[in-house]
Amino acid sequence: MNLLKTSAAFAAAMMVWSGQALAAPVDLSTWTAEGGNSNWVLQSGNNAVKQFVNGEPTVFHNGVNSQGLALSGTIEVQTTADNDYIGFVLGYNTGDFSNATADYLLIDWKQANQNFFGLGLEGLSISQVSGVLGDNSGAWSHDPANNVTELQRATNLGSTGWDDNTSYAFDLIFTASAVQVRVDGVLELSIGGSFNNGSFGFYNYSQRDVLYAGIEEVIAPPTIPLPAALPLMATALMGMGFLNRRRKKSAIG
Repeated sequence: MNLLKTSAAFAAAMMVWSGQALAAPVDLSTWTAEGGNSNWVLQSGNNAVKQFVNGEPTVFHNGVNSQGLALSGTIEVQTTADNDYIGFVLGYNTGDFSNATADYLLIDWKQANQNFFGLGLEGLSISQVSGVLGDNSGAWSHDPANNVTELQRATNLGSTGWDDNTSYAFDLIFTASAVQVRVDGVLELSIGGSFNNGSFGFYNYSQRDVLYAGIEEVIAPPTIPLPAALPLMATALMGMGFLNRRRKKSAIG
């Protein structure tokens, strides 16, 4: 692919990613809660939900295969109590909490370091869940012995926790071969591989009063790696400017 085509593809992807595609509000009344002693409460309009309980790992998921989609919205911890996990699951299937052969992705964000089942690290990361997810060192400290293997820490937020009473915009892309996560428009997680299909879901562990709001979905744009794409785009734009200058000179001459 030449530079101009690459830059055009990148620009198209960014237009979709920045919300210029027709995103559809998500009706969360069809979603399902699983795990722990959670209390997921739908908010007015059915495109927001709040989880009120400090308890064991829990998800609130859409129950349908979601590869090829991008999900966006906001996430906010509306309390100063506790400092634990908020986040998402991708490729989750009904019953996976107790499924010994489960295989899905966990995106979790902890506010502060804490020793409980081992050291739970402050920051945002993505992990592979390969079995039962319980109230143990797997969910807490990403212990492979308890079915959770960390794959990547976030670029900027890998050791930075969320703030109380602060709304963060999130955007997730989920395909069969790539996952990308943006927080407040910044690419934080980007991994490639071969991923199982399954649900989008929200995730809480030992954290109360978490609001997921303004949830929308759209067909996923191309997952073009930013470090590679930006120089190509800049080079192409400079080339286009050079061509325009030559055309102007030719017209004058």
